[in-house]
Amino acid sequence: MSADQGINAYQQISLQTDIAGATPHQLIVMLFDGAHSALAQAGIWMARGNIARRGEEVSRAIAIIECGLLATLDYEKGKTLAQDLANLYRYMIYTLLKANLNNDPEAIKHVDALLKKISSAWKEITPQR
Repeated sequence: MSADQGINAYQQISLQTDIAGATPHQLIVMLFDGAHSALAQAGIWMARGNIARRGEEVSRAIAIIECGLLATLDYEKGKTLAQDLANLYRYMIYTLLKANLNNDPEAIKHVDALLKKISSAWKEITPQR
């Protein structure tokens, strides 16, 4: 096992442990953090001209937004807010697809800034027990 494989294995175990002990609120925070990390990596790979790695990271961010943030919205409780967030998440997904296709770092930064605003607001919420 190489050093990189060992580090990756350790990170996976650490992440699984964090997920297992997290509240639903903390899981959403982790999704935001994961999307931000993927977009930061996509920007780095874009700057280096590595199309394949850029695509992987943009795809990872899209999956987090679509299968994590969008899929967990509660339309019954959230009503208009949930619908507005769903529309915003769909906009982000579309923008990231175009950013990847057109090699557009500004579009990636734009989506990341939107995610940071929502994440910041989410982190200020105190979950009710």
